[in-house]
Amino acid sequence: MNIYICVGSSCHLKGSYDIIQLMKEAISTNELEDKVKLSAAFCLGRCTDGVSVKIDDGVICGVSRENFNQFFQEHVLKQIAKTNNWPSGHEVSDVK
Repeated sequence: MNIYICVGSSCHLKGSYDIIQLMKEAISTNELEDKVKLSAAFCLGRCTDGVSVKIDDGVICGVSRENFNQFFQEHVLKQIAKTNNWPSGHEVSDVK
């Protein structure tokens, strides 16, 4: 899975570097280093909706510190679980 977090000026002002840090922690906590490639992107074209995150071919907007755990669960872990055929009861860890 390829994840790109926008670090353009609008997303930067809305906390993109906080999201990068949270993402790094979540990837590490859930031992996903071999499944997720995290990169910064200059602009994803959704400046008024930031922080914008591109996962493979889809863009999710409005990611914040407050909704990060929900975002990570819904958009990262669920997709990885499908790709890796994890059982439905597979335990994952939230980022604090």
